[in-house]
Amino acid sequence: MAVSTRAGAIRRPYIVALLVVAVAVAAGWLSRGRIQPVAAGYPAPDFEATDEHGRLVTLADYEGKALLLNVWATWCGPCKEEMPSMQRLYDQFSRDDFEIAAVSVDVALGGFDLLGNPGGDPVAFARELGLTFPVLRDPSGTIQKTYLTTGVPESFLIGPRGMIWKKVAGATAWDSEAAVAQVRRLVDEPNGGR
Repeated sequence: MAVSTRAGAIRRPYIVALLVVAVAVAAGWLSRGRIQPVAAGYPAPDFEATDEHGRLVTLADYEGKALLLNVWATWCGPCKEEMPSMQRLYDQFSRDDFEIAAVSVDVALGGFDLLGNPGGDPVAFARELGLTFPVLRDPSGTIQKTYLTTGVPESFLIGPRGMIWKKVAGATAWDSEAAVAQVRRLVDEPNGGR
């Protein structure tokens, strides 16, 4: 009897591992086609944020426009560095064709997020920098999960038909010739830049 009990104990971890693998394969097979990468060439996922007046804003609000979606926080030094270049880019285009959605993931002022970053006031931050593009809020950070960001700032250039054309992790010069030319292509060409 002792031998068969020992053999069962040795096989048990292998059986459990096999079951775990089977469940993972089944879950992957059942969800095929539902999980899309958040990368250039794929549709931009919907998001929800609120504007400074507490109104809900979603991706659908920008339909038909080129959009620079920027995920940022007030405590982020590189975010503060890139914001003036975003303003200069914003100033070069009509609101009919191009918009910026700068989504702050700051928690409420006086609080701390899970990583210990202090909360902030994105609207006051934007006023201090003289920004005129819309500053949105998502204190839950849901947009970071939706867009699979790895940090802040992280930006997505989205065409008028809702396709992601470019993803940028880290600060960038949005008023550079290359960035302005890409936005211009998205705005001017009937098929959204390609």
